Amino acid sequence: MLLKLYKDDLTSLLLLLHIPRPMRARHCKSCNRCVRRYDHHCPWIENCVGEKNHRVFMLYLVVQLVVLLWAFPLAWSGFHSEATWSEWLRVNIFLLLAFILISIVTVVVCLLIVCQLYLISCNYTTWEFMSSYRISYLKQCDLDSNPFDRGIVQNLWNFFCTHGPVTWERVYLRNSYNTV
Repeated sequence: MLLKLYKDDLTSLLLLLHIPRPMRARHCKSCNRCVRRYDHHCPWIENCVGEKNHRVFMLYLVVQLVVLLWAFPLAWSGFHSEATWSEWLRVNIFLLLAFILISIVTVVVCLLIVCQLYLISCNYTTWEFMSSYRISYLKQCDLDSNPFDRGIVQNLWNFFCTHGPVTWERVYLRNSYNTV
């Protein structure tokens, strides 16, 4: 009965039942669901990026970059030589606009990949990085310390090579006892 009443607002149901939200999870207002290891809500894919699909999102970005890099020589080969600058522009205007758009999107995708790889190498999510001052389990941490960080190699290995849910509360508690 309660599940039917609160089917659209799971966070309120968890609060009503006094069930704590899992660490690193967040309720997404756009998707209206609780997402484990919430990274961000992506308008490009109209979905949240979290524990279950973050690796697939990274693959999506890499595939996008490959396609964009493939489009560069394809667009370049379409330009035609003309006698005058105005004639060249008249003939190639749409291709030039497409080339500019491809360039801008390529830069954006490259920056997104670099940012995501940096955050993954630190074992941070985008949400945690942007909002650490508001998140209860990160408020007491210094700006340069992260209780989930296991070093670059271990963080990358855990992200790309291990599967299944992680109990972040254990990782957090284990690390908090190791601090000086």
